Amino acid sequence: MAVTMNDVARLAGVSLKTVSNVLNDYEFIRPATKQKVLDAIDELGYEANLTARSLRSGKSRMLGLVLSDLSAPYYAELASRLMSVASARGYRVLVEQSAALEENELSALHGPFRQLTDGLLFTPLRLDPDTVAGRRGSKPLVMLGEHIQDPRFDTVTMKNVRAAQAMTAHLLAGGRRRIAVIGASAGDSTGSPGLRLTGYRRALDEAGVGFEPALIVPSEWRRDAGASVVEALLDRAVPFDAVFGLNDALALGAMHELLIRGVKVPQDVAVAGFDDIDEARFASPSLTTVAPGMQEIAERSVGLLIDRIEGKEKSDEGVHVEAGFELRIRSSAP
Repeated sequence: MAVTMNDVARLAGVSLKTVSNVLNDYEFIRPATKQKVLDAIDELGYEANLTARSLRSGKSRMLGLVLSDLSAPYYAELASRLMSVASARGYRVLVEQSAALEENELSALHGPFRQLTDGLLFTPLRLDPDTVAGRRGSKPLVMLGEHIQDPRFDTVTMKNVRAAQAMTAHLLAGGRRRIAVIGASAGDSTGSPGLRLTGYRRALDEAGVGFEPALIVPSEWRRDAGASVVEALLDRAVPFDAVFGLNDALALGAMHELLIRGVKVPQDVAVAGFDDIDEARFASPSLTTVAPGMQEIAERSVGLLIDRIEGKEKSDEGVHVEAGFELRIRSSAP
């Protein structure tokens, strides 16, 4: 027989209303009473009927998170931090992978996934701002990333331009003058690739170093793509003395290819990345990279979304937050 709230109330020696208050995280409950109820729940293995509770209260205490690719190390680490921050605020996170497909992004905005959650953390790569605005509904939404920058939406992002500029300046200060950039096209100016390329170009301008489109190589942001780009550059005998991968996966792939081709890192070619994923410090040599404030992004985005849900953030304007960054200078580009 299924355990009920009445069973929990009898074991804890409290009223049914008290059990309900604990389950709904009512703030005016004595800690000792709350602990008795929680202990009874654990002992009996009671599982709350979240569907029924959400119908009664209008709240599920669930946040939605839509990311394009959970196999990407940055997204995997970010998702973990978002879940931890949400848990500390008494919320859980329901995750959806969009695979950067328009139909999946639309479904996450306006479908069963959205109905199960009180608010959405969203990283669209295919939808335009007007489509999102028209489909967002009444529940709060916080944008993550750079694809959509629109004052109508709450957005939490990183200082892409300044961070890439600082990393490029670091490479230039080390005497590098032919810095290959992997992961952007020479004409990009928007999204993560374009913003990071803008920072790169600003650093070149400040140092009086000319911009060479031949050193800007577009690619998917994957490890094997980074290796393939460097392989092609070496095979074509394109001279370069540094590689800036616009994410760490690209940089790690590039460094692997350099090493197996007998190119010394950093003596012959310095390598830098962006994201400071956990693997970066354990690579050999360890990877110099940008730490883009991942924990701050998690805390600010979850905090802003929950404040919207709970009515604590009342601004009619979209709130825009840029997390800070740090350079992690390691062996690949000292």
